[in-house]
Amino acid sequence: MNFNIRKGVKTDLPQVYALIQELAEYEKAPDEVTNTIAMMEEDGFGEKPVFEFFVAEAGEKIIGLALYYMAYSTWKGKMLYLEDLVVSEPYRRYGVGKKLFDAFAGRALEVGAKRLKWQVLEWNDPAIAFYKKLNCDLDGEWINCNMSEQEIAGYVAENNS
Repeated sequence: MNFNIRKGVKTDLPQVYALIQELAEYEKAPDEVTNTIAMMEEDGFGEKPVFEFFVAEAGEKIIGLALYYMAYSTWKGKMLYLEDLVVSEPYRRYGVGKKLFDAFAGRALEVGAKRLKWQVLEWNDPAIAFYKKLNCDLDGEWINCNMSEQEIAGYVAENNS
């Protein structure tokens, strides 16, 4: 199968958004996606971009995505956080995910990152098997903590009175 990996551009966002929705379906959370293409345009290509991405492209079709952003570790320094690595279902098992991860790791070297970080759902056996092949540390010790937009607002309102 022929495909290429390249840095994502603004005009890719409609196809990228479709991949994000496909991922949400796969993760059994289609109603959780509240992001929009307009938000992604501003957040990725506005005055202060907060993410970058690579795409896998076969012809004119984007078949995979690695979306990441700069983060910081107080212990290690600069790091890149891989928010999503997704390959459209019909294109899996052709090495697309590996090439996307390779581009992401290469970008980490370019920016002088000291660490790469990402998450995987505990039931996502294909993704876990993929990451195990990378010889990375699959750490089961840490608990993920999240606050929704509503929880943030409630917390701030409650603690600023």
